[in-house]
Amino acid sequence: MSSLRLTRRGRVVLFLLAAIIVITSVFAASSAVAGDRVKDVDVKTVTVMAGETLWSHARAMTPSSKDVRDTVILIMDLNGLSTADVRAGQQILLPTSLD
Repeated sequence: MSSLRLTRRGRVVLFLLAAIIVITSVFAASSAVAGDRVKDVDVKTVTVMAGETLWSHARAMTPSSKDVRDTVILIMDLNGLSTADVRAGQQILLPTSLD
């Protein structure tokens, strides 16, 4: 049985092909994740007042049939927040309606 021997050019081509596949899959996965949570949502801008929290805004707009945590996650995604912490004077985007 004969073994496969690659020239230097063959190894370079094989390496570049593998690198392209890896990079393409990383970008495809990141774009799919980014688009999964936030769809086309109508928003309004609100200035956070003293004593208000992201949770209080989410609780006020979430119907009783839905989970407030989902609304908090949506608001965090809309605003690019990694935590639910907001401060007085900060402007945030809130969805105008929850479907």
